Amino acid sequence: MRKLGIDYGDSRVGIAITDALNITAQGIETIQRNGSDKIVLKRLEEILLEYEIDTLVVGMPLNLRGEKSTRAELTEQFIHKLKCKFNKLNIVSVDERLTTVAAHKTMNFLDVKKNKKRQIVDTISAVYILETYINKDTR
Repeated sequence: MRKLGIDYGDSRVGIAITDALNITAQGIETIQRNGSDKIVLKRLEEILLEYEIDTLVVGMPLNLRGEKSTRAELTEQFIHKLKCKFNKLNIVSVDERLTTVAAHKTMNFLDVKKNKKRQIVDTISAVYILETYINKDTR
C-alpha cells in the first residue's frame, strides 16, 4: 500500500505519492483549491480510486519555533475533514517547516523558469513532506 503526501495551502494543494515499496516519493499534481476544500476532497477521492493508498501524510506548517500558527489551525481543520471523509485510512501530519524553502532551492538548482515555479512548488513540497515521513518511518 502506498502513502500519499499532501502540502495543503491557501490557493493550491500539492500531492505526492510513494512507489509501491514505499521507498521513494514523486509528485503527482497540484490541485487548485479555488477557495474550496470540496474540490480537493473530490480530487483526492479520485486519486484514492486509482492507487492503493493506506496513509495520508499532511504537512503541518509550524513556525520556526515549532509552534502552531493560524495556518496550522486551518490545516488541522482540513485534516479533520480528511478523517471524516476517509476514515478507513491512516491520516498523519508531519512537520513541514522549510519544505517550501527546500522546494525553491531545488527549482533554482534545476533552473526552473519563474512562471513554472508557482505551478510546481506545492507538488515538490509534498514530495519533501512524504520523504520526511518515509525517512522517519524507516529509522
